[in-house]
Amino acid sequence: MPGRRETPMTPTTLTRPELTAADRCDRCGAAAKMRAVLPNGGELLFCGHHGREYEAKLRELDADIQR
Repeated sequence: MPGRRETPMTPTTLTRPELTAADRCDRCGAAAKMRAVLPNGGELLFCGHHGREYEAKLRELDADIQR
């Protein structure tokens, strides 16, 4: 369109917030110590115990593990 100015978009990196005391394990409700971001964009939070229990399988699923 004549006279229309477009500004190039700057890519933005999306980051998830740090875990806080309010974040709870999706398995048992204890304080979350680990976030697993799944390839489809979903996320699961786990306490230390359940994080260790499920970490290997989550890595097989190509989840991004964040502590």
